[in-house]
Amino acid sequence: MPEAAPARFPSPDPGERCPCLSGLTFGECCLRHLGGGSPAPTAVQLMRSRYTAFVVGDADYLLATWHPSTSPVELELDPSIRWYRLDILRTERGGPLDRDGIVEFAALYRHEDERGEQREVSRFDRSDDGWRYLDAVG
Repeated sequence: MPEAAPARFPSPDPGERCPCLSGLTFGECCLRHLGGGSPAPTAVQLMRSRYTAFVVGDADYLLATWHPSTSPVELELDPSIRWYRLDILRTERGGPLDRDGIVEFAALYRHEDERGEQREVSRFDRSDDGWRYLDAVG
């Protein structure tokens, strides 16, 4: 019996709908931030681009946008997990002039034959280098 092909991360075209479901195309939205592009101007945009990084398997972006005080040394993403929906449930602060912010979200995924949801209230911090994911509340 032949072995199954290894799972791969999807690679959206810049003209396709952005995986974060902002309503913009991938090229207009999260692609601008991934791979060392322009920094996200708000905490919610950083949340959206980090979600998209999970979708496309960009562990380097996730590490680069993680606050140094809480960031893991390395991060291995599982390509068999398919992230397919992000709902932003609530935001507090996190605007271009704020120093901190909170984004509550629900991210839906599939893994093998199961469906799941990750809910989190995330804290973000902004310094001169831009917004960074700090940690989850509670």
